Amino acid sequence: MDRRRGGAQLPCQRGARPTRPPGKVTLRSTQVLGIPRNPATVLAVVLGASAALPLAGRTLAIPAPISARILAQAAEMQAPAPAEALAPAAVRSPAHAAAHAAAHAAARRPIAPADVYRLRSVSDPRISPDGEWVAYTVGAVDSAKDRNYSHVWMTSWDGKHTIQATTSNGSESSPRWSPDGAYLSFLSSRGGADGSQLWLMSRLGGEAEMISRVKGGISEYAWSPDGKRLVFVVTDPDSAAGDSAGPPKPIVIDRYLFKDDGSGYLTERRDHLYLFDLASRKLEQLTSGPYDDESPVWSPDGRRIAFVSARGSDPDRSGNTDIFVIDAKPGASPEQLTTFHGPDDGDLSWSPDGKMIAYIQGSEPKYSAYNMRHLAVVPADGGTPRVLSEELDRSIASPLWSADGSSIYFVVADDRIRYLARIPAGGGPVERVISGERVVSSPSLNAHGSMVLLATTPAYPPEVFAVDGDSLRRLSHQNDEWLAGIQLGTTEGISARGKDGTVVNGLLVKPATYRAGQRYPAILWIHGGPNLQDQYEFRIEREIFAANGYVVFTANYRGSTGRGDAYSKSIFADWGNREVRDLLAMTDRVVAMGVADSNRLGIGGWSYGAILTNYTIASDERFRAAVSGAGSSMQLGMYGVDEYVAQYDAELGQPWKNQQAWIRVSYPFFHADRIVTPTLFMGGDRDFNVPLVGSEQMYQALRSSGVETKLVIYPEQHHAIRRPTFQIDRLERYVTWYDKHLGSQESTAGR
Repeated sequence: MDRRRGGAQLPCQRGARPTRPPGKVTLRSTQVLGIPRNPATVLAVVLGASAALPLAGRTLAIPAPISARILAQAAEMQAPAPAEALAPAAVRSPAHAAAHAAAHAAARRPIAPADVYRLRSVSDPRISPDGEWVAYTVGAVDSAKDRNYSHVWMTSWDGKHTIQATTSNGSESSPRWSPDGAYLSFLSSRGGADGSQLWLMSRLGGEAEMISRVKGGISEYAWSPDGKRLVFVVTDPDSAAGDSAGPPKPIVIDRYLFKDDGSGYLTERRDHLYLFDLASRKLEQLTSGPYDDESPVWSPDGRRIAFVSARGSDPDRSGNTDIFVIDAKPGASPEQLTTFHGPDDGDLSWSPDGKMIAYIQGSEPKYSAYNMRHLAVVPADGGTPRVLSEELDRSIASPLWSADGSSIYFVVADDRIRYLARIPAGGGPVERVISGERVVSSPSLNAHGSMVLLATTPAYPPEVFAVDGDSLRRLSHQNDEWLAGIQLGTTEGISARGKDGTVVNGLLVKPATYRAGQRYPAILWIHGGPNLQDQYEFRIEREIFAANGYVVFTANYRGSTGRGDAYSKSIFADWGNREVRDLLAMTDRVVAMGVADSNRLGIGGWSYGAILTNYTIASDERFRAAVSGAGSSMQLGMYGVDEYVAQYDAELGQPWKNQQAWIRVSYPFFHADRIVTPTLFMGGDRDFNVPLVGSEQMYQALRSSGVETKLVIYPEQHHAIRRPTFQIDRLERYVTWYDKHLGSQESTAGR
């Protein structure tokens, strides 16, 4: 469980395009219609095959239910059109996109909060078994309904053709290919389904069909290798739920961990594995008991399923998870493979020969907030696990066996970057495959060795890329058209040395109009976690601040990931001490560089970034404005209120047994009379991660002390603010607050 990991970053389903009328399908370009043999088949599947339309010498399959508007659009596309019109963002080549951007550079405008409506979020890429296509999701905003949604898209391996595969009024997620490539599946609650159900689209044509009807829906699923069965993760039915027409029933709690942000109060309902037969539509329960089972993966021969489970006498309290395997037949008993007292989990990956399973081993439970995730392997038939990446001293994610079984790929969180690495299956040196000042994630690999992943830099949000040897080739271009019309700041690395000699690294974002030799109002924006990092990726908050004339700087304070185990654990049970020293050292650095105006400094963050904001303004008076979102300071008041009781008991001890430690880490509240910085507090009223009471207490403390403050509450929102209009409101309030207290956005010379 991540500690205070929410943050100011917008949720993954973000971005925008104009609201689409029901039934309307937009044909992206004649390039889409010029798909070679296999892509043409997929296009027929995506659009259906109940009608046919000749276009530009080719035949496009059209399903009968689609509105006649598509015919008019297609007819328009037969007429001669400028090359620009025939190559929209979804299908432009990188060279085309660069030329487009250069031609429109003069017309670029500063990025604005309302660009939340235009920004698209690309996620979950999956390469097809034959390597011809990549499916992924694209999140956007329905501005009329003030909601986020996502659809499945597809891009050909050569990057020349892009298709929007789903166009419902709902959302789709988790695209997966059947093992033979005959189907593209996804999860959706479209059409009033009871939770997320499994839908299939066939390459033989026709509409997507809802295959499952599981009460409450499905949270995860995976195909068997023969394509005849699937394994689902399903939550137990809610036996205490009241009749929808009658009054609600009381919620009865008797668990140690009883809160989860987004899920709400935790009862005895658990997640279990179910087998689903595709032909008969029969659903059979595979696992049971008072514990959660998740992350199922089939063995290559289809006989067994590996999964992650927290078991024992009190799984909530132990902080332990293990890897299990079970025969893929009802009534089978799971076999436990790992015994490390701590988290054995992650995205499981079977070796091609079915003999080994790669997984992730974390730190012992008391270090849950500073978890160092190592690559490990264990024999699938039982045996001694081996940790392969211990000497790397960096956290890893997403292990994948190579197609020939000789090595394992994974993603490494290093200093301000995340790179793709590879290690021999038997252990040995770690090789960087894809590196540089970027962040990669979500690799997908097929049996032929073709790989795709997501990559982002400060210049563009995550997009899908193909891995060609040691280089990346871009496949998706969802945000190119929008990016071509806006100005972004310039991002560079920065380092500072504190008074105790610790080197702290971070990022510096300058406005697009930055002039050397001038000092600017500056904002220290603090990441959450604490075990996260500021990295070379696109972050809309940083760009919004820079667009409004601010220099933005960040610091990967002690406690952050990317700098090794000791660096991360150095703040254990000592919150608000070394982190504050590191933040102030970076502040001194940007002032000494002549970039920041020492008289116009702001500070802020979300989640643990807000907690550190409170610590810092209670320690130093130099900041003229602060923003504290979803934070807390009176930590004594959070015990039993948020979702971190296991961490508290392990790290600080129970308050009645170690009162002084709790008072020490609550010093911003107990020394609120030292705070002089005008502070804007914010939060969602349904946040169980860092509940709103944390911000309410600090708001009241400053108000009682006569310090200028304001509290903004977002109704029906959890730790992450999801509602698009609230996301925009938050960004606007950030800027307004800093503008008010930091003065003019104009730079000052020699100040």
